[in-house]
Parts: sequence; C-alpha cells; structure tokens
Amino acid sequence: MTAVLRDAVPGGAIDRRSFLRNSGLAVGGVAAATSFVGGRVQRAHAAAPKAAGKLETRKSVCTHCSVGCTVIAEVSNGVWIGQEPGWDSPFNLGSHCAKGASVREHAHGERRLKYPMKMEGGKWKRITWDQAINEIGDQMMKVREESGPDSVYWLGSAKHSNEQAYLMRKFAAYWGTNNIDHQARICHSTTVAGVANTWGYGAMTNSYNDMLNSKAMFFIGSNPAEAHPVSLQHILKAKEQNNAPLIVCDPRFTRTAAHATEYVRFRPGTDVALIWGILYHIFENGWEDKEYIRKRVWGMDSVREEVKKWTPEETEKVTGVPGSQLHRVARTLATNKPGTLVWCMGGTQHTNGNDNTRAYCILQLALGNIGVEGGGANIFRGHDNVQGATDFGVLMDSLPGYYGLATGSWKHWARVWDTDYDYLLSRFKDKEMMEAKGIPVSRWFDGVLEDKANIDQPDNVRAMVFWGHAPNSQTRGPDMKKAMEKLDLLVVIDPYPTATAVMQDRTDNTYLLPAATQFETSGSVTASNRSLQWREKVFEPLFEAKVDHEIMYLFAKKFGFDKEMFKNIKVEKNEPSVEDTTLEFNKGMWTIGYTGQSPDRLKLHMANQHTFDKRTLKANGGPCDGDYYGLPWPCWGTAELKHPGTPVLYDTSKPVAEGGLCFRARFGVAAPEKWAKGNPDADNLLAVESYPEGSEIKDGYPEITYAMIDKLGWAGDLTAEERAAIEKVAGSSDPAAMGKVNWKVDMSGGLQRVAIKHGLAPFGNAKARTVVWTFPDPVPLHREPLYSPNPDLVAAYPTFTDRKLHRLPTLFETVQKKAVEQKTYENYPIILTSGRLVEYEGGGEETRSNPWLAELQQNMFVEINPKDANNLGIKDGETVWVEGPEKGKVKVMALVTERVGSGVAFMPFHFAGHFQGKDLRSKYPEGADPYVLGEASNTAQTYGYDAVTQMQESKTTLCKIWRA
Repeated sequence: MTAVLRDAVPGGAIDRRSFLRNSGLAVGGVAAATSFVGGRVQRAHAAAPKAAGKLETRKSVCTHCSVGCTVIAEVSNGVWIGQEPGWDSPFNLGSHCAKGASVREHAHGERRLKYPMKMEGGKWKRITWDQAINEIGDQMMKVREESGPDSVYWLGSAKHSNEQAYLMRKFAAYWGTNNIDHQARICHSTTVAGVANTWGYGAMTNSYNDMLNSKAMFFIGSNPAEAHPVSLQHILKAKEQNNAPLIVCDPRFTRTAAHATEYVRFRPGTDVALIWGILYHIFENGWEDKEYIRKRVWGMDSVREEVKKWTPEETEKVTGVPGSQLHRVARTLATNKPGTLVWCMGGTQHTNGNDNTRAYCILQLALGNIGVEGGGANIFRGHDNVQGATDFGVLMDSLPGYYGLATGSWKHWARVWDTDYDYLLSRFKDKEMMEAKGIPVSRWFDGVLEDKANIDQPDNVRAMVFWGHAPNSQTRGPDMKKAMEKLDLLVVIDPYPTATAVMQDRTDNTYLLPAATQFETSGSVTASNRSLQWREKVFEPLFEAKVDHEIMYLFAKKFGFDKEMFKNIKVEKNEPSVEDTTLEFNKGMWTIGYTGQSPDRLKLHMANQHTFDKRTLKANGGPCDGDYYGLPWPCWGTAELKHPGTPVLYDTSKPVAEGGLCFRARFGVAAPEKWAKGNPDADNLLAVESYPEGSEIKDGYPEITYAMIDKLGWAGDLTAEERAAIEKVAGSSDPAAMGKVNWKVDMSGGLQRVAIKHGLAPFGNAKARTVVWTFPDPVPLHREPLYSPNPDLVAAYPTFTDRKLHRLPTLFETVQKKAVEQKTYENYPIILTSGRLVEYEGGGEETRSNPWLAELQQNMFVEINPKDANNLGIKDGETVWVEGPEKGKVKVMALVTERVGSGVAFMPFHFAGHFQGKDLRSKYPEGADPYVLGEASNTAQTYGYDAVTQMQESKTTLCKIWRA
C-alpha cells in the first residue's frame, strides 16, 4: 500500500468492519457521510456523548469548498453532538457531500494539534503559549534587525474568515512587508488577473443557483462532481429542466464528464487553441452576437485575426480534438443561449494561465453571454473563503479591496486605520519596498534558495510562517524541502500539523501552534458567487487552541504595534472583536462594495434563509425583502443605503440601485496609441448605447469623481457630512482638489450614493476589452508547456522569454529549450496532470485525519491508461514509481483506467506523509498523524509559472512510470 491507516494490521490490510470498530463509527454514519442528497444526516451515535441538558442549534458554514453550504450544529452543554444540513439554505437546499456531512469530526477530531509545540534536538516538545509567542517573536525581531522585515514571510490562508483575512493583511502592513500571500496564488490568481483585466472585477459573475437559467453549460478544467459536489444539484437540474446541453472539456473523463451530453478530451495545456478552435467556427458562420459586441466589447477584431490561424486542421494537430466535434460544440453554444462557462484549476494552473482565462471570457463575450441571467463566467473557487481572502488582500501585490500598493492606496488605508501614513512607511525598509510587490507563495522557497544578489530585496527569506497552508499543494517538493531546512525559523499555525511538520529534516527552531477551527469562532465568509454568510460560534476552542485573530493580536503585542493596529477594534481577553473588525473594513472596501454588508444585515440574512428565492436568490417578503442572499458584492454605499447586493455582474437589465451593473471603466476612455486605429469610434473604450436600466446617462461614461458629479450639477445632492468627508480626503475645500476625489477613496460613500441615485454605476460604464495591452500576450496565445511532449510544436508555439518577476528571476525559454535539447520527451513520454477527489480537500491534512473520510479513500494512486500500462508491464493495483523530469519521484499505487487517454497520467494532490518512498509517520507529534498518508503528487511536479501572476504549472508536465 502506498498509504496506510494508523491501525492497519500487519501486511497493510484492513477490512471495513475493523476500521469502523477501531474508529468508533457506525456503519450508518459512513453511509450518511457518503450520501449526496437525502434524508436528515444523523449524528454518529457511537462517537457522540448522550445529550444532557438543553439542545441548542447553531448555524455555521461548511469549511471545505466555496459552495457555502449551511451546517446546523446541535450543541448540548457546549459540546457539538450532531449536525444537519441547512434545509433553508438557498445554496445547499438540505444537501451535504461526504466532506460536509463529516465536518463535526473535523472540528472535534482527535488528530488535531492540542497545544503549542517546538522541536528540540529533533523531538517535539510541549510548551506554553507565552513561551511560544516570546521565543518566536524574539527570533523574528532578530531576523528583522539583521535582514529587514522582508526576510520574514507571512503565508496566510483561504481558511480564515473575512475578518481574520483582513487582519492578516493589516498585520503584514504593520510588520512592514508585502511578503504575504495565500492559496489563491496557486489556484485562481490567473483568473483574477485575466478576468479583472477584461471587464473590471476578477470574480464569478453569476452564481451556482443562476445556472438554473442556463440553456447551455460549458465546463473546461472543472470537475464539480468531485470538487464542488453540492453544486451539481443546480447543474443537473438545469440539464434536465431546460434540456440544456452539458459540454465537458477535460483531458480526463471525470465524474462530471459522466453526466455530459458532449465530452471533449483534449491535450493538457492547449486551452487557448481549443477555445480559438471553437471561435473559428463561430466567426466563420457569423454566430457571434454582433450588436452586443458593437455596444459592449472592444478589440474583438484583433482576436479575429488570431482566431483565423486556428483552422480545424491546426486545432486538431495541437489539441487532438477533431474539427467536426468543435464545429458541433460551437453550434450548440450559439443556438442554446444564454449559456454559462465554468472553469477551475484545470484552466488556471499553466504558464499561460492568464491567456486561458481571458480566452474563456472572450468566448462568452462573442456569444453575448456576459451580464445576463443564465450566462456568465462562473468561476468555481476552491476553498470555503478563498474568494474572501483574495478580496481582503492576503496577497503580495495588493492591499485589501484590490487597491494595489501605490502611494494613494496606502494613504487610503492609513485613513481607514486611523494611522499616520508616515508611521506605516517607517515600518518598511523604505518607500520603494512599501510599494514593491512581494514574493508570491508559489516561489517562497526560491526566496530562500536563490542567490541573494539575484533577489530584489535586502536579504533572503529567513523565517517562514505557514498560517493555514498545506505545502504539498505546491509544486517542486524537493526544492521546498531544502528551503525549509535552510530557514532560521519555521512556524506552523493550524488546527492540524500539516505536511510542513514532517517533510523537512529540521532539528530545532520549528514551532507548531494550535489554531482553532472556524467552528470555534464567528465571522463572515464569502462564497464563490460573492455572497457573504455569517458563521455563529458553535463551541469554545478545544484543547489549548486559540482563534487566529487572538494569535495575531498576541504577536502584534509582542512586536509593539497592537495599540496602533487595534485602536478602533475592541479587544477582550486578547481577542479582537469580530463585529468591530467587520465594521472597520466596511469603512474602506469601496472598490468592490464590501461596505454595505454590516454584521447586522448578514446575521439577518442567515436567520431568514427561508425567505430567499432558490433561483434568483432574492428575498420575497420578510425582513430582508428585496435583498439578494448574502448581499453579493458589490453591495454599494453604506449599510444605511440598503443596497440589495449584485446577483449578476454587468447585468444592464436592472437599475444599479436594484443590483444592475455595466462593465467597469478601469482602463481609460480611449485605446492606447499602439492599439489605436485613428478612428474615435473604434478607439472608444466606453460603452455605446448600453447602460443599466434607469441611468440618466444613456451611453458610456468614466468612473465617478467629485468633479464629474459637480459638472453634472449633482454636487448639491451630497449631505454636509458627505461633503466634509470629501474635503478631508482632498485636503482642502478647493474645488480643484476636491474634484480629484473618486468613488474609491470617498469614505462617506456620498459619491456612490449620488451616482446610484441618478442610475449610474460608481465605477463608470465601459466596454469589456479583449486586448490587454499591459500583459505579455495582449491577445491570448497558445504557448507550449515548458515540458512539452512535442518539439515541433515548441518551435511553432514557444513559451515566454526569461524575465524578472516579483523580486525573483523567472525562467521560461531556458527550461523549455533545455528540455528539447535533452529530448526530455523521449525519457519522460507521458503527460502528467493532477486534480481533486471527492473524499478529500486541499492538502488533505484535515480530511485525511477524519475517520469518516479516511475510510473512503485509503491509497494515493496514479491513473494510467490500459495501453500505457500494458506497454510498461504494469497491472492494476501494483506499486509504481512516477518520476518527473526534474527527478522528483513518488511511490504510489497504479490505477489502470480509461479515465485518462493514452499518453496521459493523473494523480490527486491531497496526500502527504510519504516522501519519495519514505514513510514519515513517525515524525508527526504523537497522536497528530493523519489516518491516511501517501505521497504528494507535487513532489514529482516541475518548474513553471504564469508570466503574469506566477501561478504554478501543475496541470501539464512530463513523467515516466515503472514498477516499483
């Protein structure tokens, strides 16, 4: 076996009854955990104490994927004894997947970290919280004094609540570094960059529920049947009720593909070629929405020129898909509108991931499918709060709200935080470093290992804090292991030890701090559709665990900036107020409309879930009448404005005041000289004859400033308080100074309120752009992966040139040319890709420590096509080695299956605890080792990063496989 259960009998075998007996689970409990939809999820009686005293219910949200399923926890005497799915939730409608049905075990799990620990002489030792904070703090201060604040890296988490994520980014600012990031870098950073630079916001445009309005559904690089199981009820309902074709494009025949009306198998890493191959037929047949393009899209002519090259013959040569099938797909999409397009990490994790995501957007723009119910770019996010953590700037390139790192952005947040800008500046090495993008999490270990002379910061990274992050979710495992061992200090803050605790061979200066789960605190969380939900605390933190925001406060106190950081947030017994934190970010998040979702409004929505329509998400009567569930951002203005939220981005059929919107005017008003045609109409970036219902301007317009509303004669609509707030930002009452204040920095919300009163979108009304002139490829291009199986295609479609990105040298052509010269494709002839399993999530530490789930999938494996297996002499169930071209290798079980095509292998990425054939179970703290261990697929995954965001390339490399 490549992974074993802790209590496995000699020889590695264990039967179902033995497992259930040893884990204390009833057979019915496991059955309930694996069910998709059905009756009430019963508590696991064998594992739960008998209720004594009053039974209370608390409403929370599942901590796994981004669907946002409501969990009803049953609590007796402070003990969580049972759970139900939220029957009133418009998201899960009384359903849970296996992971959701077992979250009680995640919270109460016996494999959790129970108290702070440090490594001394290679052994784990229990210590106190005071000792941990003081020792870690002293070592960090030493690093800061010797090398500067950028030598400490703060790696945040998509598992934090919105409030914790916000405080995490604020904490990094007061420490004085932009070396902060989280999981979004390696899952959807190319989505955020690509989509935001196409039409304004880098987020899901519609919702899972809105897919009930779809007449066609197109999935590429997305497998919701395993990654977002509960969302499938909306998808399958649309397929059945609307007779909507379900098209699934994926190199692997997934569980989602099993439901498809059309399955398209294509070569990994050829997404742009595939999309252009579809658009070729759309343009050739005149199936595009010409009027939509005229009014709302800029640059499509440049796309047409590129698409012309992608004839059916060329497309098939690159992707492996016959032209006849893509003609059929194109016709299906063109004749079944509105249609939605869904993508996940299968499309994002590539060196040209930003090209992929923009190509998806362009396809939808060509069809007129953006800004309509049933259409949209429905980007399914991964973790439960990866959307929120991204929105709140747990990123190396932005402050909260995507404000960026410019001087004006820092001054805005200094005003929100009631902190002097010069104080914040003093925390950094200098102004240059304050405004310089940090090192992305995908490259943190290069920040440790790279020659100091090649890094654009004073010194290497010397201390690393993993605050809710699984290292096995990142590529180049052997390099990461080296970096961990080179660090002066390594800290893990997590409910579970994670692979960080065991994959390195350190002997000292390594700490494990037990963080509470999200069921042991309260706060908001943002689902994939931009809706916010409020979690109630289910029970007090177990063992010696502390909530994350208390740990942040303790470190801030140690470093001496607690009073400044928390001056407007009440702190009781070292725990900052969650509600105060929400109200603080409400004062600053104007860019994306996180200003109208006060704690009171969010709690009211949770208490009245039953009043919201399950298709539109709009409340029909009741105390939330007219609101959209969770107040999906942008929820404009202050809470007092009572904006209902925006259910469908860019939908001009509604007034802005009622959730309507247009494309954002983010890129100027006219095309830059290089892309200009000298024709004012052709070069106009603002919308033409298109505007939200009720707009007093019947055309496009730039973003709202005080000067603009003054010119329109609307300045008199501002209250005295709003005008005073604008004067404060401007620094004077001089009309010229006031005129420069815009909707993003007006802390009164007055500019937004007045704009909406007159039917305008605060961010302007522009065309979506299909040409992003600031990106390496202004028009998306197909580029071969660094490790391509075809040298002829490398010659025709080479990768990018080497460049310096985010403080580090980043290689492209050097790696690709070397691979071709060494004929790597001959020694490593199989394409290797990766993905999710329904039983586990993320790095898998939490879910593999859950006995309900561990029983369902006990072995790490590689899927091999029967033809390849037979040629290699490998039988199903045998142990094999899988090695990548950079020599990282894993020892796993072979699963011989037609799911993958010939020449392609697949591995799930949820496993850890084995490293290149070595079992690391003995290295975990006693009692904290997961039930199931296995090799991390990313040990074999190779170098490769997106040219814009440094997303890792984990969906296409090469490998060789042989019997162990």
